[in-house]
Amino acid sequence: MNSLDWAVLIGYFGVMVAIGVWSHKRVDDVGDFFTAGGKMPWWLSGISHHMSGYSAVMFTGYAGIAYQYGITSYVTWSFPIAIGIAIGARLFAGRLNRLRSRLGVASPLEYLKSRYNLPTQQALAWSGVLLKIVDVGAKWAAIATLLSVFTGMSLNQGILITGVITGIYCTVGGLWADALTELGQFVIQLLAGVAMLVTVMGELGGVSALWTVWDKLPDTHTRPTVGPYTLTFLLAYLFIKTFEYSGGMWNQAQRYMATRDARQARRSARLSAALWFVWPLVLFFPMWVAPLLVEAEKPDASDAYALLTERLLPHGLLGLVVVGFFSHTMAMCSSDANAISAVFTRDIAPALPKLGEKARNWSHRAGLLAARLSTVAFLALSMAIATQVDSPTFKDIITVVIKWVAGLVGPISIPFLLGMLPVFRRSGPTAALTSWAAGLFAFWLTNYGLPDAGRGGLQLQVQIVAPVATSLVLFVLVGLIKPEATEERDALLARINSGGDGAGAVAVPVAVPGEEGAAKEG
Repeated sequence: MNSLDWAVLIGYFGVMVAIGVWSHKRVDDVGDFFTAGGKMPWWLSGISHHMSGYSAVMFTGYAGIAYQYGITSYVTWSFPIAIGIAIGARLFAGRLNRLRSRLGVASPLEYLKSRYNLPTQQALAWSGVLLKIVDVGAKWAAIATLLSVFTGMSLNQGILITGVITGIYCTVGGLWADALTELGQFVIQLLAGVAMLVTVMGELGGVSALWTVWDKLPDTHTRPTVGPYTLTFLLAYLFIKTFEYSGGMWNQAQRYMATRDARQARRSARLSAALWFVWPLVLFFPMWVAPLLVEAEKPDASDAYALLTERLLPHGLLGLVVVGFFSHTMAMCSSDANAISAVFTRDIAPALPKLGEKARNWSHRAGLLAARLSTVAFLALSMAIATQVDSPTFKDIITVVIKWVAGLVGPISIPFLLGMLPVFRRSGPTAALTSWAAGLFAFWLTNYGLPDAGRGGLQLQVQIVAPVATSLVLFVLVGLIKPEATEERDALLARINSGGDGAGAVAVPVAVPGEEGAAKEG
């Protein structure tokens, strides 16, 4: 990078901070901070949902998969995510919105105390927070790896810079700042992605390269499933991503909660699904043909896209693509920080022995201060984890993202999401806690407990699907064996599932702490 590239990068950081400061004026209480007061347009929510779904891991880990295996990187990653979001648009998006518009909650997990009980809510909250600290730590490590390639910075310096900038705008501006910066990041990534695509096509003979280049690549590049990424892996990934991207990862749920009503939430989900179908194709093509242009230096080829960018793009555009790397990671990490802050201040803090009474009676100002402080704390912890990138746990970033997130999201998300569906009304706190605990045990067993688990003795698809399958089966079976439906729980489900969505729908607060829990008009 030269001075022009640095100017682009610094200018980008400045715009992100400015958006955060501007968004600060729109945040008056925790409802604004966590769910934008239910005023976010569906199209902004949809773009934000899309952008907060992937990070610089795409340009490192998944770039390596694309370099080595070809189109399977799309078929077994973004395609099942698009399908999963489309399914979630029908099943979950509207219901998640009604958590805010009907029940008046500001955190996705607030309703769990009434749907199940306090221990269930706390189990899901604590385990989800710990998972996201590790997950976001892997994201910081990925972007720091790219930054080191382009600038020569150390990993720790890269982690510090990106973390501090992200912390400023998402702490002062809340979900509004997240969504608006993600809109700007989408525009930047659109320009950078198209620039890279056009440059690569020019190197390979023009537009015709889109269909003529495949004969020059290995035969495996055109196979939809290859290597460890088999049809079974694809189906397992689809199963898991349906839960993860439909709200199982709480930052995605917040985007649906932030829209005006359930109909707008479904439109938001459909837009995000469409973007997942189309946009990754533009980003992946340069990675697929990269073997014809550069030779990866790392065994997993995770440096392929960075090397391609260095070789092909002129200064200025190079800086724009580096900004694109940042945009994805900062979008995901800031949205995760906001979601975790919501869960801590609305769900965990009110249940803590000494802090609980104060947390349940926080004023608007105190609640907002707690939200911002917990956001900073989460970012700091995840950055500390990221500094351990050279440890055995983080030696393979893509393994952390696929195994840990895909394997653990099921036990956390199944009681949360399926608990909203009337068909599972019999599944109560016993079913929820059993499925959660058994899913976590299945993750440990298949990844670390069995003799061959840590040495590749189990297939990847078994390791990622076993926890979510275990949780799903037990959630249903325990509910049938020990039904725990009550009139109160049925009434809660009726409010989440009844129709009549509209701007005039009246929210009814249920089991929310503090005066900030008062419902707002949709």
